[in-house]
Amino acid sequence: MVKNTTVNSPRLRASAPLLDAYLSYLESSPHPFTIPGHKQRASLLDIDLGRVVDTDVPLFGGLDEIKLSKGVLQKSEKLAAKLWQGDWARFSTGGSTHANQALVFALGQPGDKVGISRNSHRSLLTALVLAGLEPIWLSPEIDELTGVPTGVPLKELERALEQNPIAILLTEPGYLGTLSDLPILIERAHKVGIPVVIDAAWGGHFGFHPSLPPHPMQIGADAFATSIHKALPGYSASALAVANLQRLDRAKLEQAFESTHTTSPAGAPLASIDAVRALLENRGPQLLSNLLENIEHFRFSITSEFGPEVLLKPEDFLVGRFDPSKLVLRANRLGANGIEIENALQAAGVRVEMADHDTVVFLVTLADDQKSFAALLSALVPILRKIAGPPRASGTALSWSIVAQRGMSMREAFFANTEIVNANTAIGRISSDLIAPYPPGVAVLAPGEVITAEIVKGLQAAQKQGVRIAYASDSTLQTFRVVAK
Repeated sequence: MVKNTTVNSPRLRASAPLLDAYLSYLESSPHPFTIPGHKQRASLLDIDLGRVVDTDVPLFGGLDEIKLSKGVLQKSEKLAAKLWQGDWARFSTGGSTHANQALVFALGQPGDKVGISRNSHRSLLTALVLAGLEPIWLSPEIDELTGVPTGVPLKELERALEQNPIAILLTEPGYLGTLSDLPILIERAHKVGIPVVIDAAWGGHFGFHPSLPPHPMQIGADAFATSIHKALPGYSASALAVANLQRLDRAKLEQAFESTHTTSPAGAPLASIDAVRALLENRGPQLLSNLLENIEHFRFSITSEFGPEVLLKPEDFLVGRFDPSKLVLRANRLGANGIEIENALQAAGVRVEMADHDTVVFLVTLADDQKSFAALLSALVPILRKIAGPPRASGTALSWSIVAQRGMSMREAFFANTEIVNANTAIGRISSDLIAPYPPGVAVLAPGEVITAEIVKGLQAAQKQGVRIAYASDSTLQTFRVVAK
């Protein structure tokens, strides 16, 4: 395995204007009479409060003057647009949720239709509600061998295009690391003048190493949003939106972004986006090479003992259709329960990104080195040895397999008068809630959709297995919030 080394390089700060502004502020002796109210001196009031907030620097009156006269943010965003081959880029402190919503708000008018993959994150569905856009659902294909969704097929896009959408919204890569055949989908949409917007929340590292898939702009997408805090080493809730302007309007993008973003952005997330951009630009290929080498060593250590099927791997899918940095343990091939593995790992001090009955997802990034991979192996291997049994057939999680039944528009259901009914009575009624296992936050039920016995049974079964069911008005799932009759 490759051991990463910490590098305190002045080169990174010198090429990252927001990072330099953030550090310069902390190195000065400011006397702010502005927000935030802690003034970087909360430790004078309480040492523990100060540990949390005293390195918090705002954009306004911190990284830049109140009037933004230095233009530091704009300089950094232009550098990001150039690196990701876009005409326009904005930094968000509201995560990919905000970046996705801003892109959606810039697309059309209430009542317009958009083709959207069913495995989209709730942030995109909420954006459709708020923007008044109507979804044409694009169902992913499911791989029979692994039970994993492998992306939206061309035939689904063709079906959607018959309904005259104004845009196509895709989630790439999916939560388990798979990708659609994006070049074909983008080319087909562009033939009829329709923009393609990608939620690339989990693909921020794409495009910076030959063994990784390209990033969306390299294959012709019109816009994408990505998290800087997921697959990249950025501050929590830091995100990036990038667009080309051939099919999208700059003024609409700016209006949509500003109207949905905070007017008091924190400096640390902004500085981290700029710093991560500079890190990828200066050292990305080498750091990603180190990561991929460590991942290969980890894969060999696990599969040599437990068999080649226990981890998803690029060879399971068509070339270029899986993120090789994604570590997904197939608990079913071990005859194990993924949630039991998660609980055992937590007891050993190891937290995982996601676990359900058949799957455990480990998020690894540039910040993981030989030591962290060794810690994961030392905790995981004894657990797997203890619980491994006869393998189970692959299943497909409810989030990936549900076929939606539309009862009314999402927006109508979201704002409708509602009532609470018991689970049995809810069957056949129209949901007012968006309900999703979390992670990954992919809707099993969206506002306006018919509640079926399959959905109620599936959600309750997942909850009993230990999966968190998010966003339901009644977290016990004994009752459901439905549109009033």
